[in-house]
Amino acid sequence: MSLALFLLRRFGRLLLTVLLISSAVFVIVRIIPGDPARVIAGIDATVEDVESIRRRLGTNEPLFRQYFSWLGAIVSFDFGDSFVSGQPVNNLIMQRFPTTLLLASAAFCIALLLAVPIGVVSAVHRWSVWDYGGMVFSHVGMAVPSFWLGILLLLLFSARLGWLPFFGSDSVANYVLPAVALGAGRGAVLVRVIRASMSEELRKEYILTATASGLPRRNIVYRHALKNALLPVITIAGIQFGYMLGGAIIIEQVFSLPGLGRLFLSAIYQRDLPLIQGGVVFVAIVFSFTNFLVDLLYGAVNPKIRFT
Repeated sequence: MSLALFLLRRFGRLLLTVLLISSAVFVIVRIIPGDPARVIAGIDATVEDVESIRRRLGTNEPLFRQYFSWLGAIVSFDFGDSFVSGQPVNNLIMQRFPTTLLLASAAFCIALLLAVPIGVVSAVHRWSVWDYGGMVFSHVGMAVPSFWLGILLLLLFSARLGWLPFFGSDSVANYVLPAVALGAGRGAVLVRVIRASMSEELRKEYILTATASGLPRRNIVYRHALKNALLPVITIAGIQFGYMLGGAIIIEQVFSLPGLGRLFLSAIYQRDLPLIQGGVVFVAIVFSFTNFLVDLLYGAVNPKIRFT
């Protein structure tokens, strides 16, 4: 398979994913929340006022016309204007996205800093105290909700010790606790993946040959086994980063960070359809594009499966 065809297929899958998600979001948002014109007009509005708002918003058109207008707007990356503020949805998203991206990136780094050493030590010292400790961390990390961990961190490091600020996004210190709360659970997932991949790699013949040849154990583990064991982890790590972008919605609410999460929750409360639709599709695009980059990275680091 040529490189061009490989990229074309991956990109086509990205577009199909975004199309399906956007279609599902359009149908769900149009059916479940009710009439946004009535929400905007208020309980004391007359029938004429509601109809005027519907004409202005375009919700008086047949559903299929609204759908194709929506698809045409997505192609040009135009999500329309917010029903509530009247500002372009694109501008609102771009104003908040850097905060969410910074939080997710910091959480991703923390997840890797936790997962790689714990997973490697657990694999090298299987069924030892170190391994059981790593598995306990993994189980607890996956079981504890990130928002509950965030509240505990706030109570300890902000309320009791006073080491870090409660809320805001003015400095790097404001992102420490939310990044830890968000990254710990994702790191716990990666610990299990790294442990399993590393354990399998350590049982392969080339590792046994290197050990019999007298190479230092440290070089065998970190220079040879770890390099190959991380290949399957790349895909899982990319997916986890996408989950962090979505999981940041709750964490941003807990720590009052002005990111996409608080913007989307506000849109849901106010039934701001263009902002809800644009937000979900934007996150889907980012998630799909992340997976697209992971596919390319996996092919780059593992030439044997590059175009298969």
